[in-house]
Amino acid sequence: MSRRPDGALERDIMEVLWRSDEPLTPGEVLERLDVDLAYTTVMTVLGRLHEKGRALREQRGRAFAYTAAVSESELAGVQMNAVLASTTDREGALGGFIGGLSRRDRDALRQLLGGSE
Repeated sequence: MSRRPDGALERDIMEVLWRSDEPLTPGEVLERLDVDLAYTTVMTVLGRLHEKGRALREQRGRAFAYTAAVSESELAGVQMNAVLASTTDREGALGGFIGGLSRRDRDALRQLLGGSE
């Protein structure tokens, strides 16, 4: 059995929460995942997502039901900021990031920054 990349299960669970119109229990999340996992694994990851502020939870009977606390774009922004904060060469990291963007993404970034071409 191959090991999943770090954060892959959290990401998969967040995708399930983003697609749902209602709070989901760990069992409901597990049903919607396309992987063979233990219920307790899903419950643990949901608890961690809650602790990180990425999922909200409410009591539903004896279990908690979870919803996403952040949107997919908000989470991506948090992750990009974390990577940027982890380097001593912020300018180099930004240059590498921008250099890898497609023309369309560079144009969108330029527009967000209020610049013109």
